[in-house]
Amino acid sequence: MKRIAILGAGGHGQVVADILLAASAQGTSAEVLGFLDDNPCLAGVSILGLPVLGPIADLPETRCDSAIVAIGDNRVRRRMCEFVRQLGLELVQAIHPRATVAADARLGPGVVVCAGAVIGTGSVVGDGALLNTCCSIDHHNVIAAYAHICPGSHLAGNVTVGMGAMIGMGSAVLPGRIVGEWAVVAAGSVVTKDVPAGSVAAGTPCRVIKKGAAEP
Repeated sequence: MKRIAILGAGGHGQVVADILLAASAQGTSAEVLGFLDDNPCLAGVSILGLPVLGPIADLPETRCDSAIVAIGDNRVRRRMCEFVRQLGLELVQAIHPRATVAADARLGPGVVVCAGAVIGTGSVVGDGALLNTCCSIDHHNVIAAYAHICPGSHLAGNVTVGMGAMIGMGSAVLPGRIVGEWAVVAAGSVVTKDVPAGSVAAGTPCRVIKKGAAEP
């Protein structure tokens, strides 16, 4: 049985804990040990019946053999996933029982799939990516590592989302579009053209409002 520590006890951390507990209730063989969080006010607190064990730096001292990073910030999540790997711990997935995942979809380590999310056939989701509540990823999408598809957003077929990019809440991405690495699509946008790496885009139709560059 896997013994899992959750890195982050904030709002998203509690969502991830709820996913893991729901999966466990459906027969997943795992024990959730508790949270690790750097907020000193949370030390010793119980959340959803799980203890906050201490700061993230204490991860090597826990009796876990695996962990999941439950931090919404894409850059921080990437850094924490690398930290977990450096310790030789397994990065586990959290997939809600009420998510719909195609049988041939491929999901990397550390992926979180929230309730109501849909992942279509032929899609690939990279390490540490976050597919939030009631989003939909249609057929043959490529969602790169550490990207965040926010609640209620919808991606049509053959969409590519680059590493660390964010598709804002309630957005729509038309078929075949590419959202570059570390780009941000603002909430409620409709992406009709490719979004360059590192940029911020917003509106209906979506337009670049801030240029940037992809991170190394």
